[in-house]
Amino acid sequence: MNWNQCFARRTTQMKRSAVREILKVTSRPDIISFAGGLPAADLFPIPQVQAAVEAVFKRVGGQSLQYAETEGLAGLREWIARRLSSPHLSVHPENVLVTSGAQQALDLIGRVMLDAGDRVLVENPTYLALLSAWRPLGVEFVSAGSDQSGMRLDGLDELVLNKRPKLLYLVPNFQNPQGTTLSRSRRHELVAWLKANNVVAVEDDPYGQLRYDGESLPSLFELDAAIEPGTGLESQVIRVGSFSKILMPGLRVGWVAAARPVIEKLVQAKQAADLHTGSLNQYIVWELVQNGFLEEFVPLLCRTYRQRRDVMIASLQRHFSGLATWTQPQGGMFLLMTLPPEINATHLLPHALEQKVAFVPGEEFHLNGEGASTLRLNFSNARPEAIESGIARLAALVKRHH
Repeated sequence: MNWNQCFARRTTQMKRSAVREILKVTSRPDIISFAGGLPAADLFPIPQVQAAVEAVFKRVGGQSLQYAETEGLAGLREWIARRLSSPHLSVHPENVLVTSGAQQALDLIGRVMLDAGDRVLVENPTYLALLSAWRPLGVEFVSAGSDQSGMRLDGLDELVLNKRPKLLYLVPNFQNPQGTTLSRSRRHELVAWLKANNVVAVEDDPYGQLRYDGESLPSLFELDAAIEPGTGLESQVIRVGSFSKILMPGLRVGWVAAARPVIEKLVQAKQAADLHTGSLNQYIVWELVQNGFLEEFVPLLCRTYRQRRDVMIASLQRHFSGLATWTQPQGGMFLLMTLPPEINATHLLPHALEQKVAFVPGEEFHLNGEGASTLRLNFSNARPEAIESGIARLAALVKRHH
């Protein structure tokens, strides 16, 4: 059987994730990995999770192991809606869908919003798994430049005139892969632009609570809804979030918040995909968050990750000064490094693995063939002493290839 003749044409746009493939190698204990977007496993709250499981079984018993409604656990949706609400924004449980990680939310949004030939405006570089999810749909990605203040808006009018994008996708807080944050002024300007041009935005915010410096900024979701306040949620922004980075990724619990017609279509798509997100996992998350655990745990994550970010930046300054440049994230898990243009990060990776240090080549995140000399470094997963050692190894390798 020639299986290639049996597959749908759209599968030609599918390929294995470079990040996921690298993780197979970097799971070895002798590898210092800056590759995956991994939370620190040494901080996972195992005793609290064990206690939550016991509490769930005691309170609801077998109901936590039963099939459940597609929209998600009612109490968890209510909690998410309250957290998203503000004086200018009323979010109701009917505006929330619980998904199997934020990645499923992005996949479902693509299914219900995008047809073949539609154009999607993204930052360049942008989140790799978003590109992987939507490419098979036959969409065209249109790239906007970015800098330390996030997506640049100076060329959007020309892009909308020539390309007419249907959706705009961005990670406004501590972007993956750059670690950059969309400035306050650009948020206001972008929301006004969305209204003026009737473009829907997908605001992906898995890292927003992991802020180490600077002031918290309003979400696009909130700013957009505040323009036309009313009794119902009419935002042109679809907001996506996750418990993976602030609790643990293994539970695979994410969410999407949007106007009710959008949620209704997403529910229909999710019913066809997996019926519902795992019941027990939702109950565990709800047990933890309703008891105020995040108010204790997130500050611990921020203190730890701030230290690791500072160690990485200090190491880069010592070993790469004058040789490379890098972004300066105020939070999140990543920074993007730019090497001399003659060094191809993809070609460098096998040599790095021989030195037992790993990263993700930045080219995977870029459009238009850009980013060959860039690489993404994750600072949340490795301990400070490993960060010091890994950056030193990487610098020695780059100097040999320079």
